Amino acid sequence: MRLAGRRAVVTGASGGIGRAVALAFAHEGAKLVVHYNTGAQAAADCVAKITDGGSQAWAIAADVSDARAVQTLVNEA
Repeated sequence: MRLAGRRAVVTGASGGIGRAVALAFAHEGAKLVVHYNTGAQAAADCVAKITDGGSQAWAIAADVSDARAVQTLVNEA
């Protein structure tokens, strides 16, 4: 587990490449912040898959085109 004890924020983790990266990081032991902008259910599904696999994950919404929202995302992470 190369990422054990680490926390990762994966943007766009509710689908596609972001989801695959989040799942891979979780497999390596990272605690995940699953970022999404509009795909709340898909993000929740990703979190469920990660937690069912024994890792920790949280879904957080943010518009990454808004600097204030990104700062909030980082602070929450």
